[in-house]
Amino acid sequence: MEWSIILVLFGTFAVMLALSVPISFAIAISTLITIATTLPLDSALTVVTQKMASGLDNFALLAIPFFILAGNIMNRGGIAIRLIELAKVLGARLPGSLFHCNVLANMMFGSISGSAVASAAAMGGIMSPLQKKEGYDPELSAAVNIASCPTGLLIPPSNTLIVYSLVSGGTSISALFLGGYLPGILMGLGVMLVAGFMAKKRNYPLAPKPSCKDVLMKTLDAIPSLLLIVIAIGGIIAGIFTATEASAIAVVYTLILAVGIYKEVKIKELPGIILESSVTTSIVLLLIGASSGMSWAMANADIPYMIQDALMYFSESKFVILLFITVILLIIGTFMDMTPAVLIFTPIFLPVVTELGVDPIHFGIMMTFNLCIGICTPPVGSALFVGCSVGNVSIDRVLKPMIPFFIVLIVTLLLVTYIPDISLFLPKYLLNYVPM
Repeated sequence: MEWSIILVLFGTFAVMLALSVPISFAIAISTLITIATTLPLDSALTVVTQKMASGLDNFALLAIPFFILAGNIMNRGGIAIRLIELAKVLGARLPGSLFHCNVLANMMFGSISGSAVASAAAMGGIMSPLQKKEGYDPELSAAVNIASCPTGLLIPPSNTLIVYSLVSGGTSISALFLGGYLPGILMGLGVMLVAGFMAKKRNYPLAPKPSCKDVLMKTLDAIPSLLLIVIAIGGIIAGIFTATEASAIAVVYTLILAVGIYKEVKIKELPGIILESSVTTSIVLLLIGASSGMSWAMANADIPYMIQDALMYFSESKFVILLFITVILLIIGTFMDMTPAVLIFTPIFLPVVTELGVDPIHFGIMMTFNLCIGICTPPVGSALFVGCSVGNVSIDRVLKPMIPFFIVLIVTLLLVTYIPDISLFLPKYLLNYVPM
């Protein structure tokens, strides 16, 4: 009976995705059909609506609309060009300096905006003409931008980690934020290593050595933007406010910065920015509500325990099972966006790995890293599509230059997967977090 429920749930879901049904509706309808196989239709409708409503009845979810709004204000507030100017002077003397500028800017802007797609669009749109002017290969330039734009999804604040905290049963958002720093930086450094090697091989020019005055001016100009991370994350670490309160403070700070200091956003533009943020928020929250119903349906049918038993049947080795889950998540990431993937598969895999002694913080970072790679790959890679679009190159031409970056990203992922302290070092020593 249980296996038939799995077939109904995931079979219906797969069919709807194949028919291009929006993923939120695909999740909700497949959940309803599954519950209706064991309950009368009116009772199934009641259960689904109740679980969707209760899934959204969580104070921590307020952080999502606030961080989305803060990110959209920053996107319009002249932040991108200031961070690029800072990144230029930081990576000026490295081989392929414009590549390193692109990666560093993505790491900084992505962490502030919380969106890989926004980062790829903003940085690629500015960097591509500069790189083309200096004789950089457009396909390789696009590959560097695409491979580095997801770093901001690990470096906090990250909406993906907030969603994981919710669906994992209340894992500490503060610990997750801190846990993402080293893996995110490691991802960026891996991309820079490959980019530098390829730039040296192709004899790309070095940028002129910046003067001390230039370094100082660019740094001072970018400090107000970077202070958002210091204020938000520093306040959380110091216990001054929670992650939800930090998101509201981020909105106030970005408004002061974009409207009052940089003067890049006009007051009359704010209603449009708020409306855009509301639309994005509604999409995310509908996904969370629908996925809450699916999580209940899976738990009611004991699906996580069945999958755990199936995995344990093949092997009881933590090493093997983590590798198996990593491969599954890499495949899932190529077909599904990050938020629904986290919402659907966290309740399935988290009980399995915690039974093996894997800490929820470590698994959350590992899962997010996996799915970051997925958004750079076809056929559903949103960062891939945007990066190719702003770089004016076709997807088929950029895939070959992407291969070395995929290799280094997977190697880095395996390091994060099998060395827990990469994710747990900062939570342990800054928050006194005690791992499992």
